[in-house]
Amino acid sequence: MKKALLVLALGAALVGVAQADTLKKIKDTGSVTMGVRESSGALSYTLGDGKYVGYHVEICQRVLADVQKQLGLAKLDIKYLPVTSQNRVPLVQNGTVDIECGSTTNNATRGKDVAFAVTTYVEEVRIAVKANSGITSIGQLNGKTVATTTGTTSVQLLRKHERANGVDFKEVLGKDHADSFLLLESGRADAFVMDGQILAGNIAKSRNPADFKIVGEVLSVEPIAIMIRKDDPTFKKAVDDSIKAMMKSGEIAKLYDKWFIQPIPPTNTKVGLPATEATKNAWANPNDKPVEEYAKK
Repeated sequence: MKKALLVLALGAALVGVAQADTLKKIKDTGSVTMGVRESSGALSYTLGDGKYVGYHVEICQRVLADVQKQLGLAKLDIKYLPVTSQNRVPLVQNGTVDIECGSTTNNATRGKDVAFAVTTYVEEVRIAVKANSGITSIGQLNGKTVATTTGTTSVQLLRKHERANGVDFKEVLGKDHADSFLLLESGRADAFVMDGQILAGNIAKSRNPADFKIVGEVLSVEPIAIMIRKDDPTFKKAVDDSIKAMMKSGEIAKLYDKWFIQPIPPTNTKVGLPATEATKNAWANPNDKPVEEYAKK
C-alpha cells in the first residue's frame, strides 16, 4: 500500500514538473490553451461561434506570437477555453489552461496558487448616476438609493470609504450587472456602484448613453493581470518580456484605445473609458504587485 502511494506521489510530482515547464509543453505539442471569459467587458468576451476578443485576449495573442517566434515554431495552434470566476485558478493550476486572459485581480490569496504577469489594467470602483442628477460625490448619496449587484463587495467598499462617514443610503440589489443598471435607468436607484469598466459598458449599451455619467471618488483600485502557472519562471519571463515590450513601444496604449475608446464589435458601440492614471502608471512602471500593495498607497 505504501509503495502504491509512493508511486502515485511520484507521478503527481512528475506531472507538476512537466506542467511547470510551459514553454517545453508548447514546443512539444505545437499548441497552447488560452483561458478566456465570455462577458468580462472589453477585457475578454465572446462574439459567439467560439470566437473571443478583447483587450486582454489580443495582448495574449501577441504574447503567444512572441513565444512562437522564441520557440522557432512554424505554426502555433491556440485553443480558446472559456473559464469562470470559480474555475479559472484550478484550471491554470492543473495545466488545463496555459495562460488565462480574462479579468482576474492579482491578489495575495491567488498568488499562493498561481502567478501573474505584470499588470496590464487597473480597475477602479466608481459610481454611475443620471447625468442630470446633480450627484458628483459620495457625500451627496445621503438619503439616496444605491444599487449594486448581488455577490459583489461594492457597497461594502462604499460604506467603508472615509468620505461616506455619516452618509445614510438605502441599498437595493440587482441579480446581475444588467439588472443593477436597470434599477438606475428606471429611477428605482439614484446610483449604481461597481467596477468602472462594467459601469461604462452598461452605459455604452443603454438607449441613451448621454443620460448617464460616472462620478465620485475612487472606492477601490485593483490590478488586473494575465494569469499563468506558479513556479514557472521561464514562461513568466517570456510573457512579461513580451508585455513590457508592448508597454515600451506604446503598442499597449494603442490596444487600450482600440478596445475602450473606439467602437467595438458586435454592435460597434464605444465603452468610452479613458485609461486611468493608475493604468498609465502600471504601463510606465511594469510590476506584478498584488492588490494589497496597491491598497497601501
